[in-house]
Amino acid sequence: MLKLEELKKRVRKLTSRAGIAKMELHGLTEDLPRGWSEVTSVAEKAARAFAALQAAKRELAAAENSKWEARFRNI
Repeated sequence: MLKLEELKKRVRKLTSRAGIAKMELHGLTEDLPRGWSEVTSVAEKAARAFAALQAAKRELAAAENSKWEARFRNI
């Protein structure tokens, strides 16, 4: 049970980080052509944040599924 709570907390944290990265990229693109040289690095940062979030969500879903499967096996 503790693992599920830790995973949920991690997903919330990564969701926040991904949202911030998305807003940084959005803000940068609105100021184009100024700051065009930063677009690649900011986009890569956003991509890494969303990749980490997606992986954490998959891990959480797998943990939740195994929890439910274990409950149904015990019935």
